[in-house]
Amino acid sequence: MEKQQEFESAIEKVLELLGEDPKREGLLKTPSRVAKAWGFLTEGYHQDPKEILSQALFTSSNDEMVVVRDIEFYSTCEHHMLPIIGRAHVAYIPDGKVVGLSKIPRIVNLFARRLQIQEQMTEQIADAISETINPKGVAVVLHARHMCMEMRGVEKINSTTVSSALRGLFKSDQRTRAEFYNIINTASPSHF
Repeated sequence: MEKQQEFESAIEKVLELLGEDPKREGLLKTPSRVAKAWGFLTEGYHQDPKEILSQALFTSSNDEMVVVRDIEFYSTCEHHMLPIIGRAHVAYIPDGKVVGLSKIPRIVNLFARRLQIQEQMTEQIADAISETINPKGVAVVLHARHMCMEMRGVEKINSTTVSSALRGLFKSDQRTRAEFYNIINTASPSHF
């Protein structure tokens, strides 16, 4: 509760520094709203990826690629604290264990809900899956728009940044890597 009040006071000060009146009707609840919003946007700092993935590990004889693609994510740039909006594609090749499919988007969200740079987030997702599931390989590709590039700076609207992290067979075997890229680059069906 003390942290909440401290955060709200800081937001009031920011409003004043911007030339606003924090006592203006439209801004009266803004410090509280901003504190709650930032609590949500940074909840990934208080979550453990290994704990999330370990909750749904199952023995399996499957040794074929598992891909969860087009996972929407919203993150915040650590340099300007502006939004990063993107999609993640995550694949792994099981080696005796599979993970519940819903855990993959949860891991993406966990790392997205921290102040980030896209390159680091890509690596963090791949490493968390690799270290917890111990698959034969992991691949992560992120496509994102950075509001720090679009709203300010170079103002390049609709520019997309792509980053990848490859582990195990995805890095060492060109055919596995090509299969993954083919799957994520194939147009999504409009319905099943």
